Amino acid sequence: MAKKILFVITSHDKITEEIVTGFWLEELAAPYYAFKEKGYELTLASPRGGKVPIDPKSISGEEELEQAKEVIGKCEDTLPLHEVNTEEYDAIFLPGGHGTMFDFPENIHLIQAIQSYAAAGKVVAAVCHGPAGLVNVKDQDGKPLVAGKRVAAFTDSEEAAVQLVEHMPFLLESRLRELGAQVHTVEDWHPHVEVDGTLVTGQNPQSSVAVANEVIKLLN
Repeated sequence: MAKKILFVITSHDKITEEIVTGFWLEELAAPYYAFKEKGYELTLASPRGGKVPIDPKSISGEEELEQAKEVIGKCEDTLPLHEVNTEEYDAIFLPGGHGTMFDFPENIHLIQAIQSYAAAGKVVAAVCHGPAGLVNVKDQDGKPLVAGKRVAAFTDSEEAAVQLVEHMPFLLESRLRELGAQVHTVEDWHPHVEVDGTLVTGQNPQSSVAVANEVIKLLN
């Protein structure tokens, strides 16, 4: 039986009226193609379903658009997360993008899915801002899921570098530390992945392939 992976992608498309956002293309496309090469069954879902917004800043040019053509096509019609039977999947993967900071933390369907995966020892993976989906998730004892765990996520330093600190509902690295996570960081924009049991997290877009590779190791 082929392994099944559920991607959950942000539906949120604006930071302010002037600043548009969405998901970061590389953080979806790179893992998507890595998993496809392994023959995994892939499903794309989002909080609202339907078309999900690509952050225009994540598109480097026509070549990247052409390479990501298949996955971009699937982003035109994602499943609403509340309609997905999340128990059918072996892993859940949360690509980042600033949109996740707004709709992932409070989405009860995402929280419940991650809690059930963690309790069952299934793979939970997130990259860059994707770990925003972890901040309100509890373990079976009612403690923050990330408490005491080694994690990586988009850093406060990287947030400052893109000049969006004041526009974020919270700073992801700081929030994870407040929850008791052992956040490990490297220099801005360098690949970095942390694996703690079946929790796999990456720091930034440059970590996308490495996160996917760690997921593949765990699923094998």
